[in-house]
Amino acid sequence: MSQEEYYKNIDRVFRLPRIWSNKELKKIAHLFEGDIVNVSGWKDIDKEGNYYKDYFSKASSYTITNYKSEAKGFQGFENEIFLDLEQDLPEDLKNKFDVAFNHTVLEHIFKVHKAIENICLMTKDIAIVVVPFLQAMHGDYGDYWRFTPLSMERLFKEQNMKMMSCTFNSHENASVYLFCVASKKPDNWKHIFKEEISHIDPYKSQNGFQNWIGCHAIENQAFMEVSKASIFEKVKKKIKKYVR
Repeated sequence: MSQEEYYKNIDRVFRLPRIWSNKELKKIAHLFEGDIVNVSGWKDIDKEGNYYKDYFSKASSYTITNYKSEAKGFQGFENEIFLDLEQDLPEDLKNKFDVAFNHTVLEHIFKVHKAIENICLMTKDIAIVVVPFLQAMHGDYGDYWRFTPLSMERLFKEQNMKMMSCTFNSHENASVYLFCVASKKPDNWKHIFKEEISHIDPYKSQNGFQNWIGCHAIENQAFMEVSKASIFEKVKKKIKKYVR
């Protein structure tokens, strides 16, 4: 089954990139042990009927943070805490976790540099961050930013972390997420992550643009029509040649 066939009949604005990023997380979550934190903006659900907690099968503990104090404890899980990512990180949360996981939260936080700093301070080693590159504005609690592989690499570098991997989905007329993995101890992971950091889309674009991230997300209809007309003219010439 091809990539497009799998995603053919689902919402392409919000659901498609979520399912894609869930698949990316499933590839690596089982590699990580120790204390895991989901630095969340909502619930611990993956929107496919599962909990992200279950992805990290080797975790010795799993903590959830929420950006609103009224959200603390509303999921009924243990180890839920309130955390405002725009404020200084409490001392007891610094270097507390082995992995900090953050899914599509940063775009909703205006002080994004402070937020990424806090996420990086929380982890002893690994940060897994999912952010939108291209998506419709959403949420009634603020939606401020979109990110590129270069901006994520720079944000991690400012926190003395190396971004080891940054992948993105490539689907026609769909929103695009970045799935980024960074480490404070990159030498421990270089056999797993092969420096997958690029803005070049591996799937060839027919839109007439450079083959970069997001090149399939918005159709260049005018170019497509011109291309079709050009191909049609070439076919007509060949037919005339052989008909004579």
